[in-house]
Amino acid sequence: MTQALQPWWKTATGYQIYPRSFCDSNGDGIGDLQGIISKLDHLRDLGVGFVWLSPVYASPMRDNGYDISDYRDIAPEFGTLEDFDQLVAQAQDKGIRIVMDLVVNHCSSDHDWFLKACETRDCPEHAYFYWRDQSPETNGSPDDQRACFGGSAWTWVEAVGRYYYGHFGPGQPDLNWHNPALRHEVFDMMNWWLDKGIGGFRIDVIELIGKDLDTRIYAEGPDMHRFIQDMHQACFAGRDIMTVGESWSAKPDTALLYCGDSRHEVDMVFNFNHIDAAWDQDKGRFGPNLFDLPTHKRILASWQDALANDGWNSLYLSNHDLPRPVSHYGCEGPYRVRSAKMLAMTMHLMKGTPFIYQGEEIGMTNAHFTEIGQFRDIETLGQLKEQSARGVSQQEFIAGANTNGRDNGRTPVQWDGTKHAGFTTGQPWIDVNTNYVDINVEEDRSDPNGVFAFYQNLIALRGELDIITKGSFALIGGDDPNVFAYERALDDQRLLVFGNFTDKTVHFQMPETRTTQGKIVLSNLYRDALPSGDHVTLAPFEAFACLLE
Repeated sequence: MTQALQPWWKTATGYQIYPRSFCDSNGDGIGDLQGIISKLDHLRDLGVGFVWLSPVYASPMRDNGYDISDYRDIAPEFGTLEDFDQLVAQAQDKGIRIVMDLVVNHCSSDHDWFLKACETRDCPEHAYFYWRDQSPETNGSPDDQRACFGGSAWTWVEAVGRYYYGHFGPGQPDLNWHNPALRHEVFDMMNWWLDKGIGGFRIDVIELIGKDLDTRIYAEGPDMHRFIQDMHQACFAGRDIMTVGESWSAKPDTALLYCGDSRHEVDMVFNFNHIDAAWDQDKGRFGPNLFDLPTHKRILASWQDALANDGWNSLYLSNHDLPRPVSHYGCEGPYRVRSAKMLAMTMHLMKGTPFIYQGEEIGMTNAHFTEIGQFRDIETLGQLKEQSARGVSQQEFIAGANTNGRDNGRTPVQWDGTKHAGFTTGQPWIDVNTNYVDINVEEDRSDPNGVFAFYQNLIALRGELDIITKGSFALIGGDDPNVFAYERALDDQRLLVFGNFTDKTVHFQMPETRTTQGKIVLSNLYRDALPSGDHVTLAPFEAFACLLE
């Protein structure tokens, strides 16, 4: 059934590239733009429609590019502006758009704006940042706010006799969005990139740009939506692009404020409700994995319901800040391949735009480092100091970092079984996962039943069935602790999706309204028919989708 054409980003599947770890073309141990260009055929074969490219701007790389020192240049380790233009052009030739990661809540302390701001209070750039004078109540620092990466959020600058605010740390001073001149600079820069032909922006921690430091409202501040609307009017309106904002604070009841059609803000929101629900309340990402399937399902269903008729969902399980899905939700052992397929199917067949994180398409796993010296993430190393001061042992901390730490998603993509997994001919900037000999692109793609082939079929199915992008969503058996099941419906069609999240054979009550007619359109275990009884038996990590007409 063919219906009215939707925006390209509603029918496309996205793919996130973390350039530093994707593919190194020159042997310096760091992935680069030419490395990405060399692998565009891999992405074309997979079937993705756009790439979310993590920051490649000029940067001192204290936070691996999320600390930008020049918004209109490329970091030398990644290449040049000419390389970037080549990437955009060659990707476009293969039907792939490049969506850039934009970090405008803060910049690098090496940015020319900040360097000038630290010289005198009288220059225009000084007002591009948040400054406060000393406070006698706190023995100097304006308040006791802690930075996300450890330490105080306030840093003293002697030359101007003031503290500046860095939500993440001293190397990333926050930009003052209340300053109209700053907003003008940012919007002008964004239009400069859009005029190069990129497919849009993923906007980092968008919920922080409207902060009110005086009332200590940091996320979703009183001016946030006004600033995003200004951004839309100045940069997005009238362009055929996709925009997605990252917000750790967004909830189902506030989602439409970001992405409702009449709001004129962004097209989608990356929310983290289903992610941080599995985190320890005190230790956050560095605590144990507390994943609970009923909670996970209810959260995802609440977002499906909230955006059922307006706005649009982003669908993902991993990114550069998160652990590998197979390790977190599935099985690293004998059911690795099957669980990778199950996780992909249950996520991608909901309503929204799916995002694949590099390596997910071959079922890459967590790194399991054994020594602190193997970690590279600024947050991990900063939190080590914070938690050590609270009595957390190094062994306990490493266990937590290996469970949820950001370096899990940043180990190099495993391209083949040669030294350093074919990622580089040099010494990689971070250790390659030791299982690369068995888990790599070359090995998986040679298997017609591999994870890559399954992703190809899954992406193709989205293009074939309008019910996947347009149908309604209804959760089935929300309290079941083992199975994620739901129904999609469009006109006279229904699509039933089932996924067993355990390594045990389980029995699941079929919905009463189903019919016995239908066909299996995708399965990770060659199931060819829907069972005729009132229960379905699912093998360990089995998943299938059945179309009823």
